[in-house]
Amino acid sequence: MTSASDPFAERSSAPLRKRLNVLGADFTVESSNAAALQLAVDAFGELPRIRLAREPRRFRVRIVNSGHGATWPRGAAPPPPRLTAGNGLLCATVDASNFAIIDLAQARALVSLSPAMLRHPYYARYELIELAMVTLASRGQSLVPLHAACIGAGGSGVLLMGPSGAGKSTLALHALARGMQLLSEDSAFVAAATLRATGTPNYLHVTPSALRFLGRGPLLSQLRRSPMICRRSGTQKHELDLRTVPGRIAKAPLQIAAMVFLSRKPTTRASALEPLGRRASLQRLRREQPYAAGLSNWRAFERRTSVLPAYELRRTAHPDAAIDQLRALLAAAPKLS
Repeated sequence: MTSASDPFAERSSAPLRKRLNVLGADFTVESSNAAALQLAVDAFGELPRIRLAREPRRFRVRIVNSGHGATWPRGAAPPPPRLTAGNGLLCATVDASNFAIIDLAQARALVSLSPAMLRHPYYARYELIELAMVTLASRGQSLVPLHAACIGAGGSGVLLMGPSGAGKSTLALHALARGMQLLSEDSAFVAAATLRATGTPNYLHVTPSALRFLGRGPLLSQLRRSPMICRRSGTQKHELDLRTVPGRIAKAPLQIAAMVFLSRKPTTRASALEPLGRRASLQRLRREQPYAAGLSNWRAFERRTSVLPAYELRRTAHPDAAIDQLRALLAAAPKLS
């Protein structure tokens, strides 16, 4: 609560604190609101404590509860955040009471949530809290942020890239079901110098139609019981908490050994993988990763990935057929030092 003597609520306390590991960085998250702090724990709690450097970067995030703000019609989602930047700050703004301000130079962020936003925990968590913490961790550690799934075996990984709807989540699900390591279903973060990738294997989002490919068993039963979320596109998806699934979420960074671009085109060939030349793969990489391509570490990332084998993966009749070929690809791919 603000007052004439403290109009910015600068002296308000935040007695609740939690230490979390995000992309190999150490975060201290503080708040005076237990529900708001729990959203950060829901996002990043109980993930493997990975390490990218001998001394991990440290960041601070404060989550404040505004106590007021706009409400939305019953059943309606809050507006999507508008992204802006200036003076070294990155901002995601829903309205005057719901926003995230990221200060890269000071390694900290402020997230404000209204009571109305807390009644929409998926959007509060995903579009404000996760955005702030993942952006701090990735930009603060000079990681290349990719719109990609990442699966692996034996410590090596393959990047699966493609637009929304290309099948990244379905392949990630079947990789998990087949005993492969799952690092990420939608966002992977790569150290340009080493091509070691990390992510936040917290949730897997799959459409109900994707469940028809899964055989009966505990994973299918758990998916059917999982809550449904609504993407901004209007697509309804199951949200499976991977931390509750006995499986192989990656517990350490994966060494990227190949890049695979997903295609919606079906194939009838024995092999669904079509090799791509260096020029074609780099052009496709730039086209499909416009945000990462504008960052300062992109050129170093391009130089390293130019020696990786790259493929287009055509859509198979069953996802398991693609998983078998990706597993074989990883087994045969040369390892980079």
